Amino acid sequence: MLQYKATIILISLATTAAFTPYSIIRQNGATSFTSLKDAKKPFFAEDTEDKESLSESTSTATKSRDNSQELFDEASDALQSVGWSAPMTQEELTSDDPFVKRINDQIQEEFGVPLEELLNPAKVVNLERDLVNLRTQLASLTGKTFSDDDIIGLTTEEVDNGGGGEEADKIRKKIDKKEKDLLIERRSVFRGWLKNVFLGQAVLSLGLSWIMATNPSILFGNYDWFQNTRSIDVSIQVLGFWWWWLFIVPSLRSRRPKGFEKKALDIAFLATPAISLIAPVATKDTAVIWVANFAVVAGSYAFAYATYDKDDGNNDGSKDPEWLKFIFKSLDFGSGRERGARN
Repeated sequence: MLQYKATIILISLATTAAFTPYSIIRQNGATSFTSLKDAKKPFFAEDTEDKESLSESTSTATKSRDNSQELFDEASDALQSVGWSAPMTQEELTSDDPFVKRINDQIQEEFGVPLEELLNPAKVVNLERDLVNLRTQLASLTGKTFSDDDIIGLTTEEVDNGGGGEEADKIRKKIDKKEKDLLIERRSVFRGWLKNVFLGQAVLSLGLSWIMATNPSILFGNYDWFQNTRSIDVSIQVLGFWWWWLFIVPSLRSRRPKGFEKKALDIAFLATPAISLIAPVATKDTAVIWVANFAVVAGSYAFAYATYDKDDGNNDGSKDPEWLKFIFKSLDFGSGRERGARN
């Protein structure tokens, strides 16, 4: 939903910018769009009218730019909230980057937990990165000069030399907002009880999906819609074995497992939809398909455990093929390891 909102805002921004250089001119009772550069003054117009018209056009253009900036800021906030942000450089930050290590050390010192234990570590990295960019701009506008390395770690007060005009005031407002957001995110720790909630959700989904796949009347038999809707039982049974991919495996992955379990759940998340799509060709028994999904997940754990080596240099996936890296990175999006918080 947030990505969709950001897309709509950016389209609106482009539309606003497209009409900015144009003026609406009234001619013979009709309204037409005419380029400001090509618009000609009628022979009866006075100089004062020209000045007023120019003033109105300038005011309109200024308002359009302000509206465009507001739309852009809103789009940036929407993208930021889902973990995306403009980088300080074109290179992607990883957990080995000195910038990310510095953030990790600060959080461990202040709150006693590593960066990856926060509820949204990627957003913390992106906010810190945005603040460095904004503070660099503020220092430039207010007459202070720092290198990129020097400005990292400095507070807003240390880089702000005062003044800078309206543009500097806008940047100060952005910095103030992001600093408040960052304070909230740095205090939002992914607690152990939340991991237990996800585990309980997976266990509950396991039992519920088995009943749905085998005998949904146990759950829904007393409802009129279940008795009166044709083939509704078959639809629920199909949903029962798809529950593995929709709820069970995602709930387990939401706990942010490490080591062999993360590898196992990555494999299971890719394998269970394949089983649910292919198995109905061989059998129409939904219970058998559910068991096949269970066997795939159990097999994923067994395979990952048997092949995982703590001393292996490829446990982080650095030696995997590029296509496999892309798939696993896509799976990690939203689980706190995307863009800057990736191990």
